[in-house]
Amino acid sequence: MDIETHKSDTDDTPRPTTPLDTSDLSTAPLPLTAEEKRAARGATRPGDRIFLALSRGSGIFLLVIMAAIAVFLAYRASLAISKDDANFLTAFEWNTSLVPPKFGIAVLAFGTVVSSVIAMVIAVPIAVAIALFITHYAPRRMSGPVAYVIDLLAAVPSIVYGLWGALVLVPHMDGLFGWLDDYLGWTGVFSWDQGAPRSMLTVGILLAVMILPVITNVSREVFRQVPQMHEEAALALGATRWEVIRMAVIPFGRSGVISASMLGLGRALGETMAVATVLSPDFDIHASLLNPGGGTFAQNIASKFNEATEFGRDALIASGLVLFVITLLVNGAARMIIARRKEYSGANA
Repeated sequence: MDIETHKSDTDDTPRPTTPLDTSDLSTAPLPLTAEEKRAARGATRPGDRIFLALSRGSGIFLLVIMAAIAVFLAYRASLAISKDDANFLTAFEWNTSLVPPKFGIAVLAFGTVVSSVIAMVIAVPIAVAIALFITHYAPRRMSGPVAYVIDLLAAVPSIVYGLWGALVLVPHMDGLFGWLDDYLGWTGVFSWDQGAPRSMLTVGILLAVMILPVITNVSREVFRQVPQMHEEAALALGATRWEVIRMAVIPFGRSGVISASMLGLGRALGETMAVATVLSPDFDIHASLLNPGGGTFAQNIASKFNEATEFGRDALIASGLVLFVITLLVNGAARMIIARRKEYSGANA
């Protein structure tokens, strides 16, 4: 009996075994660390709770301010528009002292958009070129002083730009206007009747000078964030410096350049004193950009606010509401464009 038992214990006959099920091991959640548990429970320390409350309160306070501005503008604008005897959106007139009053924003909207577009067409390519020169072409000894000068231009007050435009820019625009009239006057857009060069083109050039440092500074910082390995990889493949910029730098910084451009456009849309100093305003839309005349929202508000009656100020506030809406639309469009370029953001580099 002992022998039989020994044989059964030492029997080497293979027996069927059940395979280990590992299908659930790969998907099983890992245990949370102490830091992850604290983060899951939320802010537990007093400092975290205070910071969370301040951050959330700041965001809510900003929304409240924006809502209060919108309500104030809408209320005062409704008081004026309800008494307007002309079409507020299409009238070529601004006379709030008549009975009944007649005023419209057609000329102001046209002048604001045209001057801002001219400024953007001139400033954006130059600003991007300067930013690329500072970050990728200029030697270190030159890039520092150039960047410093650009920073100083961003700090110059708008009234100083306006005085420079009135005393220096306007008297020296005759040559440019004459050349445009000789070679492009046949288009009608650049025809000149030899009047004073206080026109929308002059305003656009002045605005371009004003927004140039803003766009340059933001674009420069964006181009500096381009991952070095992207540029080195392009160089290793035999790309030239321009090809590196075209294939690696510009795609990475495109959303940043768009943000910088929208920031500059916001300043151009709302610029007041510089435009009021240079422009010779009237309430008419001129086909030529060289002939004096036109107006913008900010310039009209600045020039008429002091002498306006209570109703006249409501009318000016109504025009400010339109400018407020235009600015919101521009910023919203910029955010939509940037959202489509998330793959080139620094976070995804």
